[in-house]
Amino acid sequence: MTSIFSAFGLSASAGLNAYIPLLVVSLLAKFTNLLQLSEPWDALTSWWTIGVLVLLGTIEFFADKIPAVDHVNDVIQTIFRPTAGAILFAASTNAVTNMNPVLSLILGLVTAGSVHAVKSLAIRPAITATTGGLGDAPVSLLEDFVAAAVSILAIIIPVVVGCVLIIITSLIVMQIYSKGKKKREAA
Repeated sequence: MTSIFSAFGLSASAGLNAYIPLLVVSLLAKFTNLLQLSEPWDALTSWWTIGVLVLLGTIEFFADKIPAVDHVNDVIQTIFRPTAGAILFAASTNAVTNMNPVLSLILGLVTAGSVHAVKSLAIRPAITATTGGLGDAPVSLLEDFVAAAVSILAIIIPVVVGCVLIIITSLIVMQIYSKGKKKREAA
C-alpha cells in the first residue's frame, strides 16, 4: 500500500516540476537502498539519464523564474510533466505491486496532469496578474521546494504523503461541491 502512496506523491510532484522528482528517484535508486527500480525503470540510474535530468532541470529552473517565459515553459511542460508522472508512478509501483503497468501509467499521467493543469491554468496566471510578474520567481522557488520535499517524503515516509494527498483532494472536492451547490441555489 505504501508504494501506491509513493507513486501518487512522486507523480503529483512531477506536476509541479518534471525533472526534480525524476532526479530524486534516480539519485536515491543509484546511491541508496531506499528505492530499487526494476527493468526497464532502472535506466533512470544511468549516468546519462542523470546528466540529462540535471541539464533539463537547470533549464526549467531558470525558465520558470522569468515572467512570460514561465508561461511558455508551462505550455511546453504540458507534455513532459504528465509523462514524468506516468514514469514515476509506474517505476515506483512496478517492483512492489502487481498493478497493471498500463493502469499505473494512466494514474501517474492523470495525477501529474491534474497538478500541472491547476498550476499552469489557474494558480500561476493569477499570481502573474495580481503581482505584475513579481510573484513568479518566489512562487516558482516554492514549487521547486515542494516538488523536492514531496518527492523525498514520498520515498522515505509515503504514508505522510498519502495522508496529505487525501486531505488536499478532499478539500478540493468539497470546494467544488460547495461552488456547485451555490450555483444550483442561485439558479
